Formats: sequence, C-alpha cells, structure tokens
Amino acid sequence: MTNSALPADQQASARAPRHARGPAPTLHDVAREAGVSLATASRALNGSERKVAESFRERVEAAAEKLGYTANVSAQATARGTSPVIALLVADIADPYFGQIASGVARGADEDGLVVTIAITERDQAREARIVRALRGQRPRGLILAASRTQGTIETDTAHELAEFSRLGGTVVAFGPDADIERRVEIDNHAGAEALGKRMADLGYRSAIVLGASQGVRTSDDRVAGFHSGFEGAEGNIVSVRRGDFRRESGAAEMTAALAEGVPPGTLIFAISDVVAIGAMAAIRESGREVGADIAVCGFDDVPAAIDVTPALTTVRVPLSEAGYQAFRATVDTAWVQPPLPLEVVVRASTPVLAP
Repeated sequence: MTNSALPADQQASARAPRHARGPAPTLHDVAREAGVSLATASRALNGSERKVAESFRERVEAAAEKLGYTANVSAQATARGTSPVIALLVADIADPYFGQIASGVARGADEDGLVVTIAITERDQAREARIVRALRGQRPRGLILAASRTQGTIETDTAHELAEFSRLGGTVVAFGPDADIERRVEIDNHAGAEALGKRMADLGYRSAIVLGASQGVRTSDDRVAGFHSGFEGAEGNIVSVRRGDFRRESGAAEMTAALAEGVPPGTLIFAISDVVAIGAMAAIRESGREVGADIAVCGFDDVPAAIDVTPALTTVRVPLSEAGYQAFRATVDTAWVQPPLPLEVVVRASTPVLAP
C-alpha cells in the first residue's frame, strides 16, 4: 500500500522525521550522523573547555539540528555539578519593577550563553523555601533573590536551603543589605527618597501623605524613612503614613481611604513605588479630583508606565535593568564589585510647582 492510500493522520505520521515518531535522538545518534566520535560530539555540544575543530563542530551542530537533538540539562548538571541556568526569584512578575530587573539578568545570561528561569515567591517565606529546595535539585549555576525582604535575617528554612545550594557550588546573590548573603546588589532607596522629599519641598509642597508597605519590608521602610528625612528636613510635614503593599490595587485602596477622610488641595502623595502611585492616581480621578494642581503625586523607580500615565509621574529613576545585569554578573564573575547605581529625581507634570 502506498502512502497516498493511507488515512490523512497516518500519512502525516509517515512523513514525520524519525525522531518525532520514536524515542528522542541521543548523543550517540548525533555522533553517528556527523561521523565523529562520541567524545567529539559531546565536546562540541556541551560547551567543553577542550577545543573542537570548527569543521567538526559544524558537522555535529548540523547533525543535531537534523535529528532534533537537544542536550539533557539534568544529565549535564549531574556530570558538571551545575546546569547552564540562572534562577531568578521575584515577588510578582506582573510588577514592572521585577520585569526590568529580569531584563537585565536575561541580557547578562545571553552574553554568557546561559538560560534564566524565573520563580515567583509572592513574598511568602515558606513558599520561597520550597522554591529554593526545588531549584537545588536542578543545580542552577546561580540564584538571585530579587524580592524585597523583611528586616532581620533570612527565615530559617530558606537560610538552610540557601546554605545547601552554596555548598553544592551555586552562587547566591540578593538585592538589598542582607547580612546573611555575601554578594548583594544594593540600591540606595533611602538617599533616593530623601532627594525626592527635598525636591518636593523645594517645589512648594508642605503637606504630604505617604503610601507605604507593611512595616519591616526593607525597601518600603528605607523609602519612607528617606522621604521623611528629605521632606521634613526642608520644612514639610508628613500628615500620615498609610500601610498597604506594592500592588496597584493597594495604592488605589489606600488613596480611596485617605480621600474619604479628607485630602486638602495642594497635598502631595508620595507612593513607595510607581505602581502604587499609579493606583493612587486612578483613585484620585475616580473621586472627581484632579491629579497635579489639586493633589500632587510622586513615586519611585521610573518604570516605563510612569511617562505613559496622564499627567506623567514624578519619580526617582532607578537603573533597574542595570541592577539586574549586575546581579547576573555577581553570580558568574569570580572578582565582582558592584559599580555605583546612580539614582535621579525626575520631575514631571504630576507635581507642578505649587503657587505660594
């Protein structure tokens, strides 16, 4: 019987490549197809430090492409002790703050021929410990903790898992001043918020409401304290600090509650992140008030959406992509010293000069 007489699904199966119908092709298959030894095929595909002649490498890669062969990362990790993977732990992948950090990590990984895998902790210590434990089994080359942490040392279970990860040869990098982790990427949140507070006072604002996260969250605490220092040091007054989290919904909810209690015209709202600030701006508009001349709003981070909202948002520009890139470099470079991460106050239409 010819193929043309077969049912359509069987014809498709007959036309499919051999590796699509049967067991996955092996490295032995690639070596045989390329006409090289198994050792040469392995060195060509697995990044061995031993040189492989260019002609052999091209033959091996062509054979692998023809057969649809992909390396077994788990087997490589067992053989080498690590896999060509960098694990990035973030609190919330929907938050553009973490998206920009991830882009910097990915840029570095691409330069070094590595792959980034992202896990979401939701700022849950138990969840974080479970994720690190699961990642240990995959033996990534490095693990980056990007989520903002609470004050104090890392929770015991997570600390144990990180210690085991390091013992097996992986490098741990954290964002923030964490005494338990040697390699850290630090953003001077206090100094950035202090500069913003002083600048807002210079624009004429004398009364402010702060939208922060729960006490004990380091990034929030540093930004709130810094803004207090800069604004009150320049004769401003913090009317209240409202506590929520880093989500847009939190900014909207806290702003709605503040509006219900009464917010006089000319009040400045400082939100601990642009995402929280954007939520606050939405609540102000929904209440029939105006963002800017009526109630001013400023944030922190300078995520891309900060210039897309109306009016454009005053904020502190943080080089988040560069911070992510430096976190990657810290995982792979033996001699790594963090270069400065300059922060810049960017004044936009959401905080016009307040008339005297």
